[in-house]
Amino acid sequence: MASRIKGINALSALRRPRAILWATAGVVALGFLIALEIAARGYGLPGPITNQAKEVIFAPKSGPLLYGSMALMMVVLTWRQRLIAIGAAVGIDLVFILVRWAVDAQVESGHGHAFGNGALWVILGCAVIALTRRTGPERTLLLKGVGLGLLLVAGRKTGDTWLLITSKTRPTVLDQYVAVADHALGDPSWVAGRIVEATGPVGEHVLDWVYIQLAVAAVVVALYQLRHVAAERRFPRHHLVRTFLVIGLLGPGIYMLFPVVGPIFAYGADGGHWAVADLWPNTPPPVDIPHGMPFNDTTPRNCMPSLHTAWATAIFIHSRKGPWLLRFAGVFWLVATLGATLGFGYHYGTDIIAGVVFTLTIEAALRQFDRGWDRSGIRFVAHGTTVFVAYLVAYRYLPMWMAEHAWFAGPLLVLAMVSVIYGYVRTTRCWEPKATPAPRPEPQPELV
Repeated sequence: MASRIKGINALSALRRPRAILWATAGVVALGFLIALEIAARGYGLPGPITNQAKEVIFAPKSGPLLYGSMALMMVVLTWRQRLIAIGAAVGIDLVFILVRWAVDAQVESGHGHAFGNGALWVILGCAVIALTRRTGPERTLLLKGVGLGLLLVAGRKTGDTWLLITSKTRPTVLDQYVAVADHALGDPSWVAGRIVEATGPVGEHVLDWVYIQLAVAAVVVALYQLRHVAAERRFPRHHLVRTFLVIGLLGPGIYMLFPVVGPIFAYGADGGHWAVADLWPNTPPPVDIPHGMPFNDTTPRNCMPSLHTAWATAIFIHSRKGPWLLRFAGVFWLVATLGATLGFGYHYGTDIIAGVVFTLTIEAALRQFDRGWDRSGIRFVAHGTTVFVAYLVAYRYLPMWMAEHAWFAGPLLVLAMVSVIYGYVRTTRCWEPKATPAPRPEPQPELV
């Protein structure tokens, strides 16, 4: 009896620091959202909290994402509960559609979706059920599911506010520096732009759909990883949603340090009179001494690094252990995202390689945090961080040298990225548990 009490006390002691960690993370996240809300209000616009609260009643801008978030939340439910949740969400959405139709409140194209409110209501309803009708581990598990779903939509709203802040607080952009450095890679955005134009409207529509629905692809991979949560009553130690959220949290901080709007704005017609010239995608910019250039206060400075590439890389990594269809989808989404980011003129080639290094470093750091830091993990994270910082320093202070010595600088940039990819594969392979060989059968005595 005494040993059993000691075991319970030891288990409680282990859980207490984890509970404190989760509580601290929740307080910090809430404080961060409030700070962003205040910052957005300072510019006369609603922040992430207001935008999310409005979607309880008004037509949501992120209808598919809300249903994806509900799907993530439902990994903690039984199949019967999932069917009830889906039915409730669809029913609530039908009521909202009928009410809007009755009062002639049509959803304007580009300003919202006709569906999505029901999914948000179901997520919030599960939170109320967890607090009022569940206790102990069941309450904790359901609240984790609700938190997982709300984190995805909150991340989307937080990202929108971050983009607003970058456009308001960074009046000068560094596109000329990045464009000159991009000569070392052969101006891939200009090349991809001409290829996408040659594919016609079909290719453009496919790439545009892939680019916009990146979060939905992440939900599909995450659902596969979390498919056993309801049965095992616990979440796996590491999954895609964590990497996705950390990328979205850290990336905008780099935007503030290295503001870049992208070739279609800095060198294309979309930049209006702020653009250097209307050169994209037909004429690569000349190799001139770069300068910081003023730009409007509405275009986000969201190029360095390419977070779409970073997220697509994370999807690719986490789809590797799935069935062949999921692995194929991971490859397709990565390739199509690269085609869209470059072919639509949203990013330079330098942004792309920086995004790959950014993701691999974050992914390795999260895996190390779960399993405990060791020498190989620390060495790789330090290597990835060094390469990423070296990229930013080189783009800012050595662009002319890189353009004039493209035969050397271009391969060097690519080799630096390849070194991080190789280091990640080698390091994470060492972390995988080794399969135990099956015992050899003992020889049986011969029967005479």
